[in-house]
Amino acid sequence: MKPFITLTMAAMMLLACKSNTNENMSTLKLTEEWDKTFPKSELVNHSKVTFHNRYGIELAADMYVPKNKEGKLPAIAVSGPFGAVKEQSSGLYAQHMAERGFLTIAFDPSFTGESGGEPRRMASPDINTEDFLAAVDYLSTCGLADPERIGIIGICGFGGMAVNAAALDPRIKATVASTMYDMSKVNVEGYFASEDTPAQRQEKRRALAAQRTKDYASGTYERAGGVVDPLPEDAPWFVKDYHAYYKTPRGYHKRSGNSNDGWNVIGCQSFLNQPLLAWAGEIEAPVLLIHGEKAHSRYFSEYAFERMTGKHVVGESAKEGNKELLIIPGASHVDLYDDVAGVIPYDRLEQFFTTNLR
Repeated sequence: MKPFITLTMAAMMLLACKSNTNENMSTLKLTEEWDKTFPKSELVNHSKVTFHNRYGIELAADMYVPKNKEGKLPAIAVSGPFGAVKEQSSGLYAQHMAERGFLTIAFDPSFTGESGGEPRRMASPDINTEDFLAAVDYLSTCGLADPERIGIIGICGFGGMAVNAAALDPRIKATVASTMYDMSKVNVEGYFASEDTPAQRQEKRRALAAQRTKDYASGTYERAGGVVDPLPEDAPWFVKDYHAYYKTPRGYHKRSGNSNDGWNVIGCQSFLNQPLLAWAGEIEAPVLLIHGEKAHSRYFSEYAFERMTGKHVVGESAKEGNKELLIIPGASHVDLYDDVAGVIPYDRLEQFFTTNLR
């Protein structure tokens, strides 16, 4: 006699992953409602999972598992943009890739969203790189994923963190950085090297040092503010681009710093002397950098490609060995956050990970 209900192997292993999380006695309070900025796919199973990094910070993630798949799957961990949460771009990427046969998790970085870490709204080139490595720890041991076929996707500021993680951890077999920011470079130099003198850097150091004294005395951390709102008429076009995502129903989320009051003023201090891409040239695994042709931030991906290959390119796609820079014609920075413009190259992502996570 057949049982009344049968479970696929993938569904049973998903339950095992969830029970492992429960056994770790998570202290995080995770919402069970679907509160994403994108619709739920009927092609994947979704669940909440948690894991911890080597600093003991507990991270929250959404897991997406393709339906009707058997055996251990190639897996991808996704995070970003910088200041966003997993209910925004990273979850969208993760769900799309799960629809294409990959087990995926979209996680909130330390100090952000539903993940742990105090005080809130801090950032660290070390800890946030470690968050990717912790995601690989989890995927390598959860039972659903093939530990020899794990890749990562970093979006915007977490594109730089993803490249840094790839330079540190050979378990990462393939890396995608989409519409990336190098948070070290932009903090050290300002946009387009507009603050790239020793005197200007020293001025930043003094301002941050003074802010630390002020915060310590007050017992609170002053916030820098999220995406400007209301939007000034003379705002730069890329600021208008951010506003159109984070401050409208298109991408607004109540847990997103960018949608609300932003980072702590001192939140990014350590990026001033900790270069993220210092060892990018020693990454052996494949890396795909994706950027919009019209993005104000395109130069970050071009810089990363040069760090990895020694090849300087401007405004065009290029490939050198297993490192590739893919420029999307006409696309802006935020066009690669969601599906509104219809330019995120999911087919190319699928091809890249299928080829390199064999």
